[in-house]
Amino acid sequence: MSVYRVLDKLENYVHEATWLPGGLRIVSEERVMELIEKVRATLPEEVGRAKVIAKDTDRVIRAAQEKAQAIVEQASSVHEELVDQNEIVQRARTTAEVVLREAEERARKIREGADAYASQVLSEMEARLAAAIGSVQKGRAALANAPRPAASPAAQPLADAAAKSKRAAFDLQASDDTAAMESVEA
Repeated sequence: MSVYRVLDKLENYVHEATWLPGGLRIVSEERVMELIEKVRATLPEEVGRAKVIAKDTDRVIRAAQEKAQAIVEQASSVHEELVDQNEIVQRARTTAEVVLREAEERARKIREGADAYASQVLSEMEARLAAAIGSVQKGRAALANAPRPAASPAAQPLADAAAKSKRAAFDLQASDDTAAMESVEA
């Protein structure tokens, strides 16, 4: 299960929570903590994907080094066979050096790309997790510090209007976050 799916579950859980007067919701601390633990449990999977990308760069580097070594060995054997033909030996050395430089440059570019991608993915996950945890903490703080208003018939329409307003603002923010997540996944 991906981090995004767990975060979507957390978001849905908050959306489906029981409403209280004053626009607050009741959520189970145990359920929220369970979802946060699932997020933590899925992080190594995302990090593991970044490691696979990094391992591919090592494979490309090894293949390039082996190819370069093969070219150098081939040039060496040609050198031994054609000692009198200095020009051919020089061309073989030059070709081996060019291929080696190209292979090293390609491997460097692949490694930089993989590192940049892994860093970007981890930064985005960190920001999303920080935002989710911040929202959970604010919600818990709001629940802990919220005054318990006396239920009066006159205050109910005002509380309902405030709750609808907060719900609309939260839904708008959630749709923006969902669109941002979809663009990251694409």
